[in-house]
Amino acid sequence: MDITTYVSQKREALLIGDYATYRASLSRQLQTLRKRLGRATPKREKFTRKEVTAEDIGRNHEFVYMLLLAAERAWAHAMHMKTVHQEDQGGITGSTRSHIISRLNKAAKTARDLVALLRQCDAARDVLEARAYEASLAGSEEFEKQSEGSRGSDSDSKRWELCLRRYAEARVIYAALYEKEKKEVYKGILADTVDPTIRYAAYQARLSRTIAIATVAKRYFPSEDTQLVQQVESIDPYALKDRPQPKAGDEKQPSPQDIPNSTTWRGRKANIVDASIGQSLAAVTAAESRLRSYLASNPSASAKDRAGAYDDVLTSSQDAADATKTTIDELEKERVDESDGRMQDLRVTSLAVNYDLVSWRVGRNRVLIGEADGLTLTAHALKKPKKPKKSHADDKDIGEKEEPRSRKLTRLRERLVLYEAIIQSVESVKELRGAMRDASFVEELDGKVAYFRALKCLNISYSHSILGNHLNALALLKRANDLASTPLPTLQQADEHAPPTLGVSQTSCLDLQKHVGASLARTHALVEMHKLEDNARLAAEKHQTSAAPLIQNLNAYPTPGVQVDLKNLVQYPPKIQPVPVKPLFLDVAWNYIDYPGRKATAPAVKAAAEPEQDTPMVNGADGGAAEQPKKKGWFGFGR
Repeated sequence: MDITTYVSQKREALLIGDYATYRASLSRQLQTLRKRLGRATPKREKFTRKEVTAEDIGRNHEFVYMLLLAAERAWAHAMHMKTVHQEDQGGITGSTRSHIISRLNKAAKTARDLVALLRQCDAARDVLEARAYEASLAGSEEFEKQSEGSRGSDSDSKRWELCLRRYAEARVIYAALYEKEKKEVYKGILADTVDPTIRYAAYQARLSRTIAIATVAKRYFPSEDTQLVQQVESIDPYALKDRPQPKAGDEKQPSPQDIPNSTTWRGRKANIVDASIGQSLAAVTAAESRLRSYLASNPSASAKDRAGAYDDVLTSSQDAADATKTTIDELEKERVDESDGRMQDLRVTSLAVNYDLVSWRVGRNRVLIGEADGLTLTAHALKKPKKPKKSHADDKDIGEKEEPRSRKLTRLRERLVLYEAIIQSVESVKELRGAMRDASFVEELDGKVAYFRALKCLNISYSHSILGNHLNALALLKRANDLASTPLPTLQQADEHAPPTLGVSQTSCLDLQKHVGASLARTHALVEMHKLEDNARLAAEKHQTSAAPLIQNLNAYPTPGVQVDLKNLVQYPPKIQPVPVKPLFLDVAWNYIDYPGRKATAPAVKAAAEPEQDTPMVNGADGGAAEQPKKKGWFGFGR
């Protein structure tokens, strides 16, 4: 029948209204249901009480809902009176407290009658849920009987045992149902109502805070009720005993039952004072293991899916931070001195837990930013149409379109929001108590803030470059270059398989410096080119262009928007003027010096020259004069 789910759905009305509104809504629903079941008293007739029997429930399950609505209405009435008189001087006393207790007693009695009727119907599963609901209402009654706003003596602390027994029964049953069905409704009841009440009642009963809530519940559970014990153990065999510890080398995920006894923060070890903190830290360890396994098994998952896997770790870390703060507040109310060992351990634990919470939050944002923390801006592939589009002119397929500028700017805007959230999260760590006393820790935080600010300036420069504002982009890149040059004092090699957190590796810093330096040089060149273009445009507007021919101005940047004067390419007629040429070198010694590796050609040249000077010209075969050999090289020097 899902009794717990039905009650939880009804109590969701408290999210938008108060207890009085909830009670009025329950009255209307109860009256409608009674009319439908034929249990309403007609007008002008005397009221006669009609009891619900097991045969009625077997015939129609709506009789169960009628009893649940009646119990909820009585409980809502008690909570409304408690809320109204909460601000009364001296607390809630006298007839008001008696009225509240009587309403809670009525709610518990109605739930107890429902349990008896379900036992007659042999509905073991529903009996267990109804038994937990009845125990929570009875525990509320006992809580109101004992809560007087002050802690009593050792003899008075025994008064809270009945309250602990009632809530311990509800806690064990809901925990067993959650272990079997994994429904969030059971987890919500334990976290919001049952566990905080057990912790307060255990405090009033002078139980040590180091005792876990689960251990307190098992200690005060009514084990003498053998039938209840058998029903609970049939659902969860380890509901009333400790779970076995995992063996060494076992690849199973760590159980939340493996509660740590201490925590370490920057080389300092602190004992865990409160068991609720240990339970929360164990839950963080289990959630971290699930996150690691998900990221390792889904490397191609989208950024949103990988960021969503951080939710369990963030929730567990927030619970650990809240549990630590609650314990510190309780010790402060007891006026425990700061020099006390418990308070010192809690301060260290609080700093470690809150830093881990910020670290996981930053890691989630880094996953949403993208690869390499948004170092580059790569174009996203557009979705291809099912049918390729064709142009009307030549009926050819149109190529893939480039990502629009507006979409790029939108992605950059989303990145900037994430960068700002990361920077604010890191800065919030400095506000934690004791953080500013560690100079090296503050220096490390400043270095990480500089790293993310450099990435933020880099991405803003991308947006200015897309819009054509290269001068603004240059200024932002200069700022990013200065920030990227800030050294991080304690950098370690990051684990490639570890989920992204607040840690920054040395490789990431070096990649950022190289990329920013290259972008700075490129943008500087673009700014200079645009500056030359602007100067040329201004000169053209003021008619200050040179009248020299184009051949003499080939080294000048062309004037944009001005056509080339084709009538002034060269000067004609040309004038006599010096022309720069390459200098001429004559190697005369080449013909007379024997260099290594060169054949001896100087004697042959000499023999060829002697007939020209001493002997007369020899006539040829045809009677004519023999042809003189031609001189080679520059100016007759043979080579």
